[in-house]
Amino acid sequence: MAKIVLITGISSGFGKAISELLASKEYIVYGFSRKQPEDLTGAIKVIQADVTDVTSIGKGVATLLEREGRIDILINNAGMGISGSIEDSSREDIHLQMSTNFMGYVNMIQAVLPAMRQQGGATIVNISSIGGLMGLPYQGFYAASKFAVEGMSESLRMELAPFKIKVIVIQPGDFHTSFTTNRKPIQATLIDSPYQAQFQKTLSLIEKDEQGGLKPEYLARKLACILKKKNPCHSYIIATLEQKMAVVLKRILPGSMFSSILSSHYGIK
Repeated sequence: MAKIVLITGISSGFGKAISELLASKEYIVYGFSRKQPEDLTGAIKVIQADVTDVTSIGKGVATLLEREGRIDILINNAGMGISGSIEDSSREDIHLQMSTNFMGYVNMIQAVLPAMRQQGGATIVNISSIGGLMGLPYQGFYAASKFAVEGMSESLRMELAPFKIKVIVIQPGDFHTSFTTNRKPIQATLIDSPYQAQFQKTLSLIEKDEQGGLKPEYLARKLACILKKKNPCHSYIIATLEQKMAVVLKRILPGSMFSSILSSHYGIK
């Protein structure tokens, strides 16, 4: 029997690549999107919903369940990035970042869990980031949102074990997607800020790493293999060898030493 997949953020990047690949295989794929994507291929069923709006999520989940009767896999992917100094970030900027990247995941999880528990098992995949394993300069609240996803997922995994619901966290490194061009800069950091020069230098290095990163189709193929596993690991780092090594160094080096290495990489002296 084909598994029913619900994925958020399908209009571009990881969401588009994952949904198209799974739809080409033995899955029935539903995608939540704030607006109708224009260039999706494959048999993806799009439902208009905003992950920050619990009312639209509830209606979307109800529609899916009415059609299919179950949700076997939830892939929380919808997200966005805000860059700038922590000092310059407004309450509105911080709220937008956290309400999308963290509360958006929480909203989706709370909406699907009653059906998943009742059906006796399912899988939840939360797309995090290696930025959820280490703080990155001028992406403080993006990192905070992903650290929050990591912690929430650890707790959720234990809570859902009795219901046979698996929780998998995917931690991508740098990928070449529209995330780079869609990143929202903090205007106060760009204009007349003591952080301005360093921010622009560091951001250019961040964007260079992203533009030279892996393609989203690579992550989609990796995730498709993970979903086939009977007993998947709790988390998977999907990144270049260099970035995987950075995560290892974060774990084994003194904090001050690792911070110096990371600062040097991003041009901060």
